[in-house]
Amino acid sequence: MKSKIVFETVLILMIFGGPLHAQSEAERHTNRLVHEKSPYLLQHAHNPVDWYPWGDEAFEKAKKEDKPIFLSVGYSTCHWCHVMEEESFSNPEMAKIMNDNFISIKVDREERPDVDNIYMQVVMTMTGSGGWPMTVILTPDLKPFFGGTYFPPEDRWGSPGLKSILNTIASKWETERTQILASSESITQAVRAEAQSKAAMSHALDEKTLEKAYQQFRSQFDSRFGGFGDAPKFPRSHTLSFLLRYWKRPGDGKALEMVEKTLQEMAKGGMYDHLGGGFHRYSTDGQWRVPHFEKMLYDQAILSKSYLEAYQATGKEEYAQIAREIFGYVLRDMTGSNGAFYSAEDADSAPDPAQPKKKSEGAFYIWSHDEIVEALGKERADIFNFYFGVEPNGNAPQDPHGEFKGRNILYVGHSLDETAKRLGKSPQEIETILKETKQILFSIRSKRLRPHLDDKVLTDWNGLMISSLAFASRALDEPRYAESAKKAADFLLEKMKRKDGRLMHRYREGEVAIPGFIEDYARCHHLWKTRNP
Repeated sequence: MKSKIVFETVLILMIFGGPLHAQSEAERHTNRLVHEKSPYLLQHAHNPVDWYPWGDEAFEKAKKEDKPIFLSVGYSTCHWCHVMEEESFSNPEMAKIMNDNFISIKVDREERPDVDNIYMQVVMTMTGSGGWPMTVILTPDLKPFFGGTYFPPEDRWGSPGLKSILNTIASKWETERTQILASSESITQAVRAEAQSKAAMSHALDEKTLEKAYQQFRSQFDSRFGGFGDAPKFPRSHTLSFLLRYWKRPGDGKALEMVEKTLQEMAKGGMYDHLGGGFHRYSTDGQWRVPHFEKMLYDQAILSKSYLEAYQATGKEEYAQIAREIFGYVLRDMTGSNGAFYSAEDADSAPDPAQPKKKSEGAFYIWSHDEIVEALGKERADIFNFYFGVEPNGNAPQDPHGEFKGRNILYVGHSLDETAKRLGKSPQEIETILKETKQILFSIRSKRLRPHLDDKVLTDWNGLMISSLAFASRALDEPRYAESAKKAADFLLEKMKRKDGRLMHRYREGEVAIPGFIEDYARCHHLWKTRNP
């Protein structure tokens, strides 16, 4: 009998993967976030940290236990959010410090832009800069007294790590409570005063204000590589929209020149996906070559409109084609069967299918020289590689984390004419070969492990894309875009609009949640045009 029990025990262990100590981290730790729909919150549902979603349960617990609140805000496709989750929030030692001394709250900034906006103002006021992941320590009544963004787990480069910060704050909460409460009150008043000051300064636009804005943009303009200011460079679509309208009114040629230079350089750079269409979030360098690889729906919406407006202003087909490629990407990879648009694709992906959890930034998009030669053959690879600046040892001008070693980010390194002259062919032949080779590499790339897709539907971001598609249908005289816009608009008005007329903010896996914000209403005011194009 004893041998039978031993045999059955061994059999069970073999079938179900061993004893308790061999269980995965996900099996050992489950917190309240497992009940959420946000992909970002679900990414933290099996952390050893006792996370709470934003809400009364967490607030009441903080008051009852007299503990400060550790607020962490981010989003599911954020590279540095992943880094902090892996380094700190998956660490049992760090989790113990947090669980013993804080009430920890996770917020998806895309689900709760109101919470994000408030505390981002706090961090900007306290530190002069902001970003994600955002880290804020609050009193139980939600008043902030410490803020920042990403923190490494341990002290580094003369700056404190998260462990030191948490231990220090936990100690001071017990010994210097009066000073902390006074500090939190002071910070709250400073943020409130700044908001009131901005509101008081608002006034109607006049010619003087428009001229001042134009001169400021002109002083920031990078005449060599386009864009405004230094690295990192963001696609400042609203600036381009302003400049196009400024050019149209008094006919200032320099305004249009700045727009065209910026759009051309962005479309040539590594920030643009030359195989699949669409733009990455921003460029880490001044030449638009090394992107931060996440792709956001709102960027596709506003950038497609920028290129369409440039097409209307100049008649240059190259701008219309970039817009078509952006829409091609969105309708292929970011659209659900219900017609609504998903939110984002991650910056990180797994280069090795055998290790799907071991991810690095941009892995889905980058290539080795040898991969391209093997896929295209030497003759066509020589053409492709010269045009796109591909080098045998990799072409990233900067790689602080060693993720691009020996790999190439595709950007236009030489013009069609330069490539034709170098390879002894006509520009037309080069153009045909590039079109064919891009399709071959796109097909190969499609077999790689894709980046994580944040498949929640946000009303405001969908409103932006619907507006851009409806605009494209008119600007390009291509009814297919109006059809896609109408399908998405029908979804919003049927699923995201309550019986009382109120909009809701988020949809995922059949659940409609979170009352709409002002941005949801503002960005859906074009829907009546879309339903009657």
